[in-house]
Amino acid sequence: MTDRALVVTIAFGLDLLLGDPRFMWHPVGIMGCLISFLEKVLRRLFGIRGPAEAASDADWEKTRDEDVIKKRIAGGILALLVMGLSIGFAVAVLCLLEQVDHMLRVIAEGVLAYRMLAVTSLRKESMKVFHALVDGEIEDARKAVSMIVGRDTNALDREGVARAAVETVAESTSDGVVAPLFFLTILGLPGIYGYKAVNTMDSMIGYKNNRYRYFGTAAARLDDLSNLIPSRLAAFLMIVGTFLLKPFMKELHPVGACTVWWSDRYHHKSPNSAQTESACAGALGLRLAGTASYFGVVCDKPYIGVERRKIEAEDIKRANALMYATAILAVILALTCLLLIP
Repeated sequence: MTDRALVVTIAFGLDLLLGDPRFMWHPVGIMGCLISFLEKVLRRLFGIRGPAEAASDADWEKTRDEDVIKKRIAGGILALLVMGLSIGFAVAVLCLLEQVDHMLRVIAEGVLAYRMLAVTSLRKESMKVFHALVDGEIEDARKAVSMIVGRDTNALDREGVARAAVETVAESTSDGVVAPLFFLTILGLPGIYGYKAVNTMDSMIGYKNNRYRYFGTAAARLDDLSNLIPSRLAAFLMIVGTFLLKPFMKELHPVGACTVWWSDRYHHKSPNSAQTESACAGALGLRLAGTASYFGVVCDKPYIGVERRKIEAEDIKRANALMYATAILAVILALTCLLLIP
C-alpha cells in the first residue's frame, strides 16, 4: 500500500507539473488505433456492413436488423480484446521491471500512470476557450471548444461555447480525473489502463447511430459499469470542494450544488454523466445541457440546473477551480485509504 501511495503521488504530481506533452504519443492514442484496427478486422470477419455499403436505405434497415446478433458478438469481442491487451501490457511491463529493481518498477508505474490523468490538459484546453471568448474571437472559441466536445460547434454563440466548455470540464472531472485515480488506487497500473481502454472505446464506438448501434453496446455498458462508483464519488467530492472554495469564490452556491445534484443527477441518458454536471451546475448557479447537435442531428436533452444568472466566460475558470478542488480531495482520500487502512 505504501508503494501504491507513492505511485499515486508520482502520477498526480507529474500531471500537475507536465500535463500532456505534445511531442509524446499518448497511450490513449495507441488504444484508439487498436480499436480502429480491430473494428475493421471484426467487421470483415463477421461480414458486417456499414450504412455506406448498403444499396439503399431499405437494404440498410434490413441488414441492420439481421446483423444485430453478429454486431453484439463482434463488439463484445472487440471490448474484451482491447481491455485485455491494455491490462496485459501494464502487467507485463510491471513484471519485467520488478525483475530489474523494485523501486524502478514503482517509479515507472507512476510515470506510466500519469499520462492517464487529465487535470492539467483539461485546464489548458478549456482555458483556450476562455481566452478566445475574452478576446472576442468567437470563431477561435468555437474551434477551441470543438477540440474538447463531441457536439457540433459551428453555430454556437458565446453562451453556447461557454456552456459546452463548462459541461466538458464538469463531466471530465469524473472520467478524466477521479475515475482514473480510483482505479489506480485500487488496482494500480493495470486498473487505470483497463479503465482508460473502456473509456476510449465508449468515446469511439459507444454511439447509438447507424454505424455503432449494437456494435458498440458492450463498450457502452462496460463504461457505464466502470463509472458507476467513480462518478458518484466525484460528485460528492465536488460538492465538498464547493463548500471549501466558497470563502474564496463568492459566486459559488454550496447548497445549490447539493440540491441540484439530488434533483438532476439522472438528467442524462447515461446513469453517470449528469452526476458531476449537476453538482457543477448547482455550484455555479447555471443551467447546463439541453438541446444540442451531434454530427448534424439535433438531440433533445433535459436541462440540468436552475438558471440563477446567464453563463459567462469566467464560469470556465470557476469550473476549473471546482475540478482542481475535486482532484486534490480525490488524491487526499486515496492516500488516506492507502496509508491508514491496513
